[in-house]
Amino acid sequence: MLRMSTLFLRTLREDPADAEVPSHRLLVRGGYVRRIAPGIFSWLPLGYIVYRNIERIVRDEMNAAGFQEVHFPSLLPREPFEQTNRWNEYGDTLFRLQDRKKVDYLLGPTHEEMFTLMVKSEYSSYKDLPLCIYQIQTKFRDEARPRAGILRGREFVMKDSYSFDSTDEGLAISYQRHRDAYISTFNRLGLSYEIVSAVSGAMGGSQSEEFLADCEVGEDTFVKCPSCGLAANVEAIVTPVPQEFDFTAAPEAVVKATPKAETITKLISMSNQNDELVNPDREWTAADTLKNVVLMSTALDGLQTPLVIGLPGDRDIDLKRVEAALHPATLAPFEDEDFKKYPMLKKGYIGPAILGTNSDSGIKYLVDPRVAKGTTWITGANEWNQHVFGAIAGRDFTWDGVVEAAAVCAGDACANCGEPIEIARGIEIGHIFSLGRKYAEALDLKVLDESGTLVTVTMGSYGIGVSRAVAAIAEQSHDEKGLIWPREVAPADVHIIATGKDELPFETAEALANELENAGLRILLDDRRGVSPGVKFNDSELLGIPTIVVVGKGLSEGVIEVRDRKAGEKRELASATVAGVLISEILG
Repeated sequence: MLRMSTLFLRTLREDPADAEVPSHRLLVRGGYVRRIAPGIFSWLPLGYIVYRNIERIVRDEMNAAGFQEVHFPSLLPREPFEQTNRWNEYGDTLFRLQDRKKVDYLLGPTHEEMFTLMVKSEYSSYKDLPLCIYQIQTKFRDEARPRAGILRGREFVMKDSYSFDSTDEGLAISYQRHRDAYISTFNRLGLSYEIVSAVSGAMGGSQSEEFLADCEVGEDTFVKCPSCGLAANVEAIVTPVPQEFDFTAAPEAVVKATPKAETITKLISMSNQNDELVNPDREWTAADTLKNVVLMSTALDGLQTPLVIGLPGDRDIDLKRVEAALHPATLAPFEDEDFKKYPMLKKGYIGPAILGTNSDSGIKYLVDPRVAKGTTWITGANEWNQHVFGAIAGRDFTWDGVVEAAAVCAGDACANCGEPIEIARGIEIGHIFSLGRKYAEALDLKVLDESGTLVTVTMGSYGIGVSRAVAAIAEQSHDEKGLIWPREVAPADVHIIATGKDELPFETAEALANELENAGLRILLDDRRGVSPGVKFNDSELLGIPTIVVVGKGLSEGVIEVRDRKAGEKRELASATVAGVLISEILG
């Protein structure tokens, strides 16, 4: 039994100054977690109980699926990560350190290499497979901008599991087993979630799906199609490619003066007001313009080169989509100092004529799929205060490649059925990958098949954010008063509050708490003396235990109040029946 009189707990009435999202605000105010450094949090007793409940559920479902638990250290050697090229590929995200002998180590951001080497050291035959093993382990990633409390920290706990099969058909079965186990896990956690198609990124592999908890403050944007049921992360969305147009009879492009029109807004406004620029058929819009966004691309070896992305002027560039396509290169905005090094790039007037395959600028030029052959654009002329009108893709300019660059918007056509899509946001709580043979090949994990031939093992990787799930549940389960925990993850089943100055309410609350605990319920008893009922009620709403029992002035009439934290309903029960009713309702 947890007693408020002795519980290591201090609730706060004011929001923490750095809190950006409800989960961060309420977990700190409720005394569940405390910040000790940017992106690093400690767990207090109630928070650690919630965390362990989630860990227990995850472990239950993994074991029920037939997976076996192992455990690796967080401190890992450099060599395996060099063999898979991830020592460099992870870049600044990796926490690197040296021991007293100047030998390189890292704090594990993930453990593919370790799992692969473990299986390599133990197994050598197809008869040993399939195998699925997992761990629940602390991970470390040097986030550039840790935010949102425990949603995006530098230290976090993840369940990562890996499947090992000798055939692709076996991998498909292992993948589905994990998918089913994840569905059971998140259902038990009481989360509302979507399963969306995703890209693998640094993990590699082919098939990839994310489990996203529906949440307005989530960092992941995903697409839903009400018509065909498509659900996908925006990085995985493919733009329907417009048909190519025959431009043989199209008029020549014309360069026209556009003074001080260095932005799309100014360009369109000027073009619709200037007699020499106006379109006689209709007004120009931003969709008629081709803007060319300059980025600085950094390769794994640190080499930096300019990269220009061409996309319609009515669309924002989505750097996450571009980086997903160009991984492992990283992208950053092109700064004023960079423009000085490349004077041919006239900021605000950059055009595609000096870019692409037909130019000798050496600057790589990629275009969004909407810039199809034969499409006509207003774009920069590469001279100050001048733009080209009627530039035709494929005739007046070329490109080095096509990349999904534009932000996906609500109402865009679905790539599957052509109907309008919807945009939603979510928190990534799980991710499953068909890794294939990337890590097995790099680390030489092979087994003998039925004919005695060595074959490379194929792998799957499957992660659940255990500590992140605490915040995801808090984001979905709260109101203006505080947290509302689903019963299976809550720190207690029943929060009993004794109020008043007389002994009877405290004695009755104590007896009720003991009876409920003996029946198998988890109890938080507010037995604090000298604390006002208002403070106790506020704490109960903030802490979010699913059932609240108030033992107070109603005792004079032989009743005890029972509150449902989620529904907000109150009822009075005869004091002699409270224990039996709660035991029946909660335990069944």
